[in-house]
Amino acid sequence: MVARAFTVAFEGIDARLIEVQCALSPGLPSFQIVGLPDKAVSEARERVRAALAALSIALPSKRITVNLSPADIVKEGSHFDLPIAMALLAALDILPAEEVAQSVALGELSLDGALVTVLGALPAAMAAAEEGFALICPAPCGPEAAWVEAARVIAPESLSQLIRHFTGQAPLAPAKPGEVTGEDGARDLFDVKGQERAKRALEIAAAGRHHMLMVGPPGSGKSMLAARLGGILPPLSPAEALETSMIHSIAGILDEGGISRLRPYREPHHTASVAAIVGGGKGAKPGEISLAHNGVLFLDELPEFPRAVLETLRQPIETGEVVVARANAHVRYPCRFLLVAAANPCKCGYLADAHRACARAPACGEDYMGRISGPLLDRFDLRVEVPPVGLADLDLPASGEASRDVAARVARARGAQAARFAGHGGLRVNADAEGALLEEVAAPDAEGRALLTRAADRLGLSARGYHRLLRVARTIADLDGSATVRAPHMAEAISFRLMGADQPARV
Repeated sequence: MVARAFTVAFEGIDARLIEVQCALSPGLPSFQIVGLPDKAVSEARERVRAALAALSIALPSKRITVNLSPADIVKEGSHFDLPIAMALLAALDILPAEEVAQSVALGELSLDGALVTVLGALPAAMAAAEEGFALICPAPCGPEAAWVEAARVIAPESLSQLIRHFTGQAPLAPAKPGEVTGEDGARDLFDVKGQERAKRALEIAAAGRHHMLMVGPPGSGKSMLAARLGGILPPLSPAEALETSMIHSIAGILDEGGISRLRPYREPHHTASVAAIVGGGKGAKPGEISLAHNGVLFLDELPEFPRAVLETLRQPIETGEVVVARANAHVRYPCRFLLVAAANPCKCGYLADAHRACARAPACGEDYMGRISGPLLDRFDLRVEVPPVGLADLDLPASGEASRDVAARVARARGAQAARFAGHGGLRVNADAEGALLEEVAAPDAEGRALLTRAADRLGLSARGYHRLLRVARTIADLDGSATVRAPHMAEAISFRLMGADQPARV
């Protein structure tokens, strides 16, 4: 007799069903796991053996063979412990084989039989729901997995508790979803004194998910402005929240099984490696660009990032996904993020200040900003100079709009875009539009078309820059509540690309 249980192997955020087969046969006593297991999976036999011994369950003097099917997929991770133990217990007639075969299980076993939390409970619950199976996972993972209402989630604390559940001695109630987080006390835009043009750029960026570059001397408020972007972005929709949480589940950064409606805000240090930014390493885990999916990726001190890291951003910015290529697999992660970058105008940061600039000015500024390649710079829709704020201005009362007022306009603009792109696949914002659809929805009036043509000719815009101008102008019109892109909307969009149309930015 062959007993069966099911678990999953992760390929990006997708969970692929794996059948765990256990057979007891005559022969010298042994415990073998086959089916291309990695080191962690091979060691599962020792953890399972110790956990069963802690429950006073002795293994028979037979040959125990566990096969992980399909056998040509590499099995990685400690979450295979629980399904292996369940298949073995079913083969020993301790658990009902029929019920075990109708469940997807994942969890790591400690030597005393307790279940240890593992990554990926949410994608595993999605896979179980698609097959019509229940999901069995450690108790700390239950609130996370229970967000998939189509799957019945059982979350025991130990293997003994699971045995009592299956045998009817102490049935477990289904797990309940974790808490929903909707507010984080984001800093208010009202606190920023001056920098009205940069605030306007933030509003446009948030409304249409347009990438933004800020250049200014140290202390001018670039990081402070970026930190307030979360206060004007709309909350995640239910579909976006689930999609984002699946990535965070694989990465192990979900907070106590709760799903957040807040948009991610990631700010990696400029010493981050390529694998940290785009994904990779052991298990091909998601990188910062995927963890920022549906949210914000803030790169401070942009020219200080290694050139190889910056160049890897070019393709994900365009496609909205990244493929982590490995020797035996290609793992795909979504990464539609809003890129906000900040940079000093030169190495010392005081290029425009004749009293503080170094002796190499202005050549030092060209060399420093030249670290940002033209193709990457071309992908920034909004480029803003952030001048220093005088001490006299800092003593003045705060002025300008609060984040809630700007957020209301952003929400209205996003609502208009959602209605516009309904029925067009996964398009959500103006930054996603392209081709004939973009030409249709962002077509300017006659005056705006003439202005766009002159700007494209004089600034030497690339085709990408031309289309990005159309997208930004469409977003500005949405913020204005206009159904048509008019000349003032186009003029404002052009003004945000004047800082280095086809060469490195200058202050």
